[in-house]
Amino acid sequence: MQELGYRAGELRPRLKWNHRSQGDRCGRLALGVFASGGYAPWMERASTMHRFAGFDPGLNVTGYGIVDCLGGRLKLVEAGTVRSRGEAIEERLASIHAGVREVLDAFSPSAMAIEQVFAHARFPKAAILLGHARGVICLAGAQAGLAIHHYLPNRVKSALTGSGHAGKEQIQAAVQRELGLAKRPEPADAADALAVALADWHLRLRPLFLGTGTVRIRSSRA
Repeated sequence: MQELGYRAGELRPRLKWNHRSQGDRCGRLALGVFASGGYAPWMERASTMHRFAGFDPGLNVTGYGIVDCLGGRLKLVEAGTVRSRGEAIEERLASIHAGVREVLDAFSPSAMAIEQVFAHARFPKAAILLGHARGVICLAGAQAGLAIHHYLPNRVKSALTGSGHAGKEQIQAAVQRELGLAKRPEPADAADALAVALADWHLRLRPLFLGTGTVRIRSSRA
């Protein structure tokens, strides 16, 4: 584990974990033979490295997570936070945008996912402010030419734990298991961003990556 220090308001990847290449939830590809004996598109996808990013938006702290998938195996690249700076709302949004662009430029993912805003009737102002932060993150992704995929918080939780009401500790444990980490990821903003990236894998990328009815998955869930 390595602690990385940055000046306040800049890109702050708080933790960069050393992962162990243990089994992951998506398992290993069983590269069998088709009845036709011919080539299938999923074979090419299975041998290609795919990198995707997840973001947990926040006006003060935005979490990010970068994950690679090669041969059906997930690997943590980096996770951390982008902290806003300034007093005025426009200054804080500009710093979030700059930090997210720095992440995207540094790691060059092929797609990104972001958590949608959960609006509570009792706290409309908080939802509006969070929506501002989410908007500049989406702008950064669009400027980088990425497809952006949006997931509600309960959808992310359900994809990783089977429950749309899972708590923070359950999410961290699920991320730890999925990526084969030696310990639970911290801080919570980075763990949440990794959860969004992994939800994108399970809900969208995994079926596309593995094809339909041609690959058997051996799960090694703890």
